[in-house]
Amino acid sequence: MILNLKGRHIIVCEVIAIIILSSLIVKNHIDYEASTYASMYDTKKNFIKWVSFDVTSKALECAYKYDVESQNQEIKLNWIELLAVLACRYGGDFSHFKEKHMAELVEKLRSGKETIASISEGLKYYDYYLEAYTAVLGGMVGKYQIEVPDPAAPGGKRWEERYGLKAFFPIAKNYPYSHYDDFGDSRSYGFKRKHLGHDMMGQVGTPIIAVESGYVEALGWNQYGGWRIGIRSFDKKRYYYYAHLRKNFPYNKDLKVGSIVQAGDVIGYLGRTGYSRSENSNNINTAHLHFGIQLIFDESQKESVNEIWIDCYNLVKFLSRNRVETVKNNETKEYRRVYNFIDPVAQHFINHSKYRYDDYDIEIHIYE
Repeated sequence: MILNLKGRHIIVCEVIAIIILSSLIVKNHIDYEASTYASMYDTKKNFIKWVSFDVTSKALECAYKYDVESQNQEIKLNWIELLAVLACRYGGDFSHFKEKHMAELVEKLRSGKETIASISEGLKYYDYYLEAYTAVLGGMVGKYQIEVPDPAAPGGKRWEERYGLKAFFPIAKNYPYSHYDDFGDSRSYGFKRKHLGHDMMGQVGTPIIAVESGYVEALGWNQYGGWRIGIRSFDKKRYYYYAHLRKNFPYNKDLKVGSIVQAGDVIGYLGRTGYSRSENSNNINTAHLHFGIQLIFDESQKESVNEIWIDCYNLVKFLSRNRVETVKNNETKEYRRVYNFIDPVAQHFINHSKYRYDDYDIEIHIYE
């Protein structure tokens, strides 16, 4: 009898323990969702404080194709909106991407039975992904004008107005390079840290291209990055960082802090400077461009422990479709683009804005 009572007591205790454990699991799941949201947003100031950009080059290509094709159709598609919807489906992990998923989404929109607003209405994190992906991709697609070859035209060129990709690969056309996804790899010079950029190996002197239009925010020597250029997008969401530039002749000579550049301009030359307190030193073993993209949702993130650097390997792969052909001026030794380009956004700022920056007042990035 006593044994039976003990047995029943044990069973009751186990049932209670299971109920408590189940309650904790449910609570932890709720807390996890809340903490995930809190980790993405600064709830006090209401801005994003973390982004993991995992969109594959294949997904970028697919969304871009639908966007461009739709410009001649009644229903216009936006590639960033398409990616944001699928990000909700994948939890931001685009290793699950399938072209048929995007095709099904596009078909719903083209049919007119659904809109992005109606589809995204029930998606909890759609607004987050839309804002985050817009911060990464917002200045890369739109209208622009570009010179194209035309033997019948004066000078062998003519202007065309187009809609499409107006961001460029950071290494000039016809120059060799190699790369792999090295974001997050260990670095030890100065102090142990993670690599927060993308290294592209190439030949010393290779022309380096401005990926997007913007203004020069930093220019000069850095112990870690060597000769480097920092260019801010006009919407101030992206800071493009180009480092380890060539010894003695790192930049386009016309550049200074505050200069406005257009996407595709030659801004500097690949080298191996850096990892030295002595200015103009070649201490990098392998010549390469360190290319980085920092996202900025609030100016407090610009120079702080809260900086957001993204893995841009897949984005660089996507941009390889758009490379700039260059030619050398034998008198100045400078390179320039063969076919001129006009970005309407840059033209607006050239005509209406003036930027004044003192490079000595700008903090220096050390994340090479």
